[in-house]
Amino acid sequence: MKTEKRYSPMTPLRLAFMGTPDFAVPALRALYEGGHNIVAVYCQPPKPAGRGHHMQKAPVHLTAEKLGLAVRTPKTLRDPTEQQALAALKPDALVVAAYGLILPQPVLDVPALGCLNIHASLLPRWRGAAPIQQALLAGDNESGITIMMMEAGLDTGPILIRESVPITQETTARSLHDELAALGGRLIVRALEGLAIGNLRPVTQPQEGVTYAPKLTRADGMIDWQRPAVEIERQIRALTPWPGTFFNYGDEQIKVLKAAIIPGQSGNPGTLLDDRFIVACGQQALQLISLQRAGKNAADGAALLRGLRLPPGHVFA
Repeated sequence: MKTEKRYSPMTPLRLAFMGTPDFAVPALRALYEGGHNIVAVYCQPPKPAGRGHHMQKAPVHLTAEKLGLAVRTPKTLRDPTEQQALAALKPDALVVAAYGLILPQPVLDVPALGCLNIHASLLPRWRGAAPIQQALLAGDNESGITIMMMEAGLDTGPILIRESVPITQETTARSLHDELAALGGRLIVRALEGLAIGNLRPVTQPQEGVTYAPKLTRADGMIDWQRPAVEIERQIRALTPWPGTFFNYGDEQIKVLKAAIIPGQSGNPGTLLDDRFIVACGQQALQLISLQRAGKNAADGAALLRGLRLPPGHVFA
């Protein structure tokens, strides 16, 4: 904490908010509806998207405009001019949620109360870019939100508050994302008030249990039928909608949107076992319930298999 300024529970804070994707929108709305004075919203610049490659604003950008908030979209925060512009706003605190740019030390030093990050894991587990997906891939039984004070290291700052949510056999990356986004909005309001009035003190992260969640690439979505069915099923839930999970059929890649583990069935990995689109894995087998061919809508697995006219015994790469 950089100042001895006193805040009362009813004092609206001057905030700068930094976030870009859908995940950050509930937090921005919660702070706005909580009566805080959001002096600027920072997000990634508009990018070309869609078939026409039209410039598209990020979800946070669009939300901020609807709320009548000032938006800034610098390509970097290392520019001294940008750092001076932020300092001139005199924010009490800076809130970050999936912003996408590194905050250099001069930026971290600006706000009186410090910089708070909304991170989608129970730190120190899953520091890094893809904590939601990695929690599912690893078979974790819980995830959650951590509100932490930011420092120069990658998600290494002290913790203000954490709250967990269960991961079940039905949990997908999409459902967990939405649940954690909403939870982040609720927790950041509590964390800011507790920090401002002195009821909440940062606690250093433990050294034990540190894991990292690197950024995903499209290659992470390729199915390896040699792996156990339980791991492939988790891969499908973790990587849908992006980067997607897929297998090769000739020169085509077919996405798998939903699958179910079939105990008691086995065969050479990658072998189609019946007309229900059950495929043998390294251990057990998977029924491919929902799939999508390139340029097509999602389709029922058994119906798609009939369209492909593949007999049992076909081996997928």
